Amino acid sequence: MGSREEIVAAAAKVMREQGYAHATTKAIARAAGYSEALLYKHFKDKTEIFMSVLTEQLPALGTTLDELMKAAADTPLTANLARLARITLSFYLESFPIAVSLFSSRELLATHRDRVTSRRGGPDVPLARVVEYLGEEVRLGRIREDADLEASASLLLGACFQYAFLASFEDREPSEAELGEWAERLAATLVVTLVRSRTP
Repeated sequence: MGSREEIVAAAAKVMREQGYAHATTKAIARAAGYSEALLYKHFKDKTEIFMSVLTEQLPALGTTLDELMKAAADTPLTANLARLARITLSFYLESFPIAVSLFSSRELLATHRDRVTSRRGGPDVPLARVVEYLGEEVRLGRIREDADLEASASLLLGACFQYAFLASFEDREPSEAELGEWAERLAATLVVTLVRSRTP
């Protein structure tokens, strides 16, 4: 029987090259070297394959957040935020070419949105998780209690998403050094907002 991992890896490759909309189950099966029928022994539909690609083949944003939640106090706030920004940059850089084709059709987007939302895996999940992490930093006393955590999380994720959009548009692959530097700049800028008292 075909390997589920091989199917997910093949799906990630096809989706990166063709986008979600054009990555048919037939093309994924062909890339994996298996029959299309075999895919349905492992997955209910293409949306489930897509969700598996996001969680298993792309940079582990969720895992990073879990680790930050558990050991936030062991590392300076700026370093934690830089690590979060770095993995978020990688996640969006990898996922943007896959997901962008969803917006080519309102019907396709609506169908995909309904299926993803029913599985509690929509694009709002990272925002909620980052807010949760920032809340832990508030509990540790390293972020001021009146900080707007949702806005701060949105600034971080939005900046990373825009960076990925521009890199994809320019068809370039940023170096590790560039990504690290940008992550550190984002973190340093955000810390100023999170720890500084508001002007009366």
